[in-house]
Parts: sequence; structure tokens; C-alpha cells
Amino acid sequence: MAYLIGVDIGTSGTKTVLFDEKGNTIASALKEYPMYQPKVGWAEQDPEDWWNATWTTIREVIDKSGVSAEDIKGVGLSGQMHGAVLLDKDDKVLRRSIIWCDQRSAKECDEITEIIGKERLIEITANPALTGFTASKVMWVKNNEPEIFEKVRKILLPKDYVRFRLTGEYATEVSDASGMQFMDIPRRTWSEEVVTKLGLEMSMLAKLYESPEVTGTITESVAQLTGLKVGTPVVGGAGDQAAGAVGNGIVKSGVVSSTIGTSGVVFAHSDTVSIDPKGRVHTFCHAVPGAWHIMGVTQGAGLSLKWFRDNFCMEEIRTAELMGIDPYVLMDQEADRVDVGSNGLIYLPYLMGERTPHLDPDARGVFFGLSAKHTKADMIRAILEGVVFSLRDCLDIIKEMGVEVKEVRASGGGGKSKIWRQMQADVFNSSITTINSSEGPALGVAILAGVGAGIYESVPQACEAVIQVKTVQKANCELNKRYEKFYAIYRQLYNSLKNDFKALAKIM
Repeated sequence: MAYLIGVDIGTSGTKTVLFDEKGNTIASALKEYPMYQPKVGWAEQDPEDWWNATWTTIREVIDKSGVSAEDIKGVGLSGQMHGAVLLDKDDKVLRRSIIWCDQRSAKECDEITEIIGKERLIEITANPALTGFTASKVMWVKNNEPEIFEKVRKILLPKDYVRFRLTGEYATEVSDASGMQFMDIPRRTWSEEVVTKLGLEMSMLAKLYESPEVTGTITESVAQLTGLKVGTPVVGGAGDQAAGAVGNGIVKSGVVSSTIGTSGVVFAHSDTVSIDPKGRVHTFCHAVPGAWHIMGVTQGAGLSLKWFRDNFCMEEIRTAELMGIDPYVLMDQEADRVDVGSNGLIYLPYLMGERTPHLDPDARGVFFGLSAKHTKADMIRAILEGVVFSLRDCLDIIKEMGVEVKEVRASGGGGKSKIWRQMQADVFNSSITTINSSEGPALGVAILAGVGAGIYESVPQACEAVIQVKTVQKANCELNKRYEKFYAIYRQLYNSLKNDFKALAKIM
């Protein structure tokens, strides 16, 4: 039996999973780490935390499983997208990584748009300049920390820094690199025009691969650390959303995923390049060679619930600890006791600004309609509903672009919540399915590793062999009609508040 390892370098932690070639989970391990927020709207992490979490969890799953290193045929890497890891000539990290949800680079987005040209930028990179993307983060360092920028020799994404530590190779792949805004998306290659016009060097970027291609092998020193065999192949892998999509079987038209992790994403496969002229959703290269994907993103999905849990749910945390369960289970139970619409309380999940559909780094979280009658349970349910409304925004735009939606598959941590899945079914007016594995990105990159190692013929063939639908939750038409009224108000609220968001940002 052949085995594969998938490593998912996320925002809250790194999860490593060992699978057999049929996609069954053999062992898993998770190690968490902090996110630093020096100022409102800023977000940074230490790349050394990612590396330490990666090698220790690989070691843990191998030790737990008892599987021989000889039988582990490949490693795939998934990672949080867009983060900027800056290395000097000695491969030392120059500063903490500015990560995906950081919003400090609005001025740099304007600068990039002016330098490249708004239409030309979308023509090449398939997206407008966004604070979430890597390019604006690098330009922020160039403008605000010139003493650091002048030392930069390599710009890597989070998972690609981990790859460098595993293999010694500077490499990336098309799905994750698509979110840097340095790529020519239709041609699946780096854009020399964009890179040079922004005052950067092409040599700063890693070699670009398709996602299932082998990018390097495990070094001797890493083998000693992790227990892997020297020479074990490490494939390109994928950005977390493309990886999760492969792990969810979103590798053909008609099947769409709705993922609730720290952020929330609606993801659709496309056989051709399709670009929203308004720039509300992202078009990136898919981890399936020769394919692309369309992605709508809400910045503060699971992040909203985690923020509320950490600040207002001490009782649930302590009770859950005594019961040996997850606090979110108790929070779900509280939300389930509240009727649709949270007794007139509507939540905007813009804790870290917003991408789809507003592209506004100054947007902020809001509880609207709060009154003395509302309870903690109302607020929990309002958060769940607000996140689903935001995902509905994404889904509606994707449908607007002519993408066929036959099935929506739920995934991510939020996909484990039955009440959250049912809300999606009722708000989307579509059946929500789950599959036989909940490992998402880790499974996706393990599948890619299997393709790279020759265990599977192709990514779609591998998904057919490994992935089956497990549960189906159908929409309640009556509840959908009720939700439509609240969703209409939700959509109006941003327009009512956007000038106030700007005014607040100016005085902060």
C-alpha cells in the first residue's frame, strides 16, 4: 500500500495528514500558532512558526501511524494564500510575513493600478489590485521599510517558504502564485511586464510549476527531523482554496464548493478563463492543469465566530472543556434555539475589511438591529447567518457570470456544523452536500502528490477514485422565503455605511 502526506499551512495552525492511496485518513496532527496585529487592520505571522509546525506534525503522523517512510510516496503542500515571505541573500527571513487578511496596503493598490493601468492589470492578472494580494504587500514594504526592501532577494508564499525548508528549492505553483498579482493568468506564467514596472526583479520570484508536478525532494537534514525518507518527492501543491477544492472534488463544471474556514470562499471550476469585469470575484489558475477557477471571498467567516468565542464565550469554553467537546458544539446548540433572522439582528462579517463583492479594506463588522431583548444566542445565530449572507453574495456573482451550479459542497471547519450547512441550503436555496473526507486541503494536496508520484493518472481521475458524497441537506423553501427578506436588508447595509467606514478609518 502506498501512502501520501498532505500538509495544510493555515492561518490558525498547520495540519498534517497521512493518507493511504484510497484517501483514507491514517493519522493526523495539528499545531497552532499566533497571528500578530500591531495595528487595526494589520495581520502578520512568523514563518518560523509555520516551519516548526510542519516538521513536528510530519514527525508526529509518521510516529503515530507506524507506516514505513519507504511507503510514503509523496508530500503535497497547501497554504494560506497571498502572504509575503521576504528572504535576504543568505535565505534569512527579513521580517514577519504580512499575511492574506492584512489591509494596510490600500495606497499601494492605487499605486499599482496607476503604474500598470486598471484595464491592463485585469487583462494580465485577471483581478484588480487588492490589499489581500502579495504585490501590494511587497510594495508597502518598498515604500515604508526601504531598509528591508533593499535586502530582498526572494519573495515566497507561506507554503513555498516551507517547501524551501523541506527541499532547498525556490518553487511555487500556479494556483497559489495566481494570488500574488505577479502572474499572467491566461498564459499561466510570470508577467515580466507587471514585475518590472513595479520596480522588482524577475529573479525575486520562484520557479513556477503546475500543481501536481514534482518541485523537489526531501533533504537529508529534513529526513532526520521528520522521519521521511531522503528523496521523497514534494509536489507543487496548491493554495488553500484550490487544494480544498481538489479535496472536495471541485474539478469539473457544475460542482461548487462553499468553504468556511478563517475566511469564507465560494469556489467554482472553469475550463476557460472567465473574468468578472467589475473585479468582484477572483479568477485564478486551478490546481487542475489547464483549468482555472472563479472564487468569491469573505474575509471574516470562521474568524467572526472565533472572535466571538474568544471574547464572549468563556462559559461555553469552560463547560466544553469539562464535557470533552468543542465549544462550537455548545454555540451551535444556542444558535439552534433561535428562530430564522435572529430576532431581527443582522451581522456584517467585515472584521478584516471585505473582498467580495465590495473590495473595501475599511469595511468593519456590524451588529445591526441590536436591542435590549437580544441575547448571546441571538448574536451567535446572527454571526452564522451573516457569514452565509456574505457567501450568498459570492454565489450570486458566480451565477451572474454564467457558471453552472448543480451542487454545492460544504467544507472547512464551518462545514462540520450541521446548523451552518442547513443555513447555507436555506439561504442559497440549494442542496448542500458533504463528502466522505473532511480533510479538505490536506486531502487535495495528497491527491496532487499521488498524481506527481504516478499513483493516479490525473487529478480528475484521482478525485473520482477517492471522493464520494456522504450527506445531503435539502433547502427548506419556506425558510428561504423568510431569509430573502433579511438578506435584502443585509445587502443594503453596506451601501448605507460605506461612507461611515471611510470616515472612521481616517480618524483611526
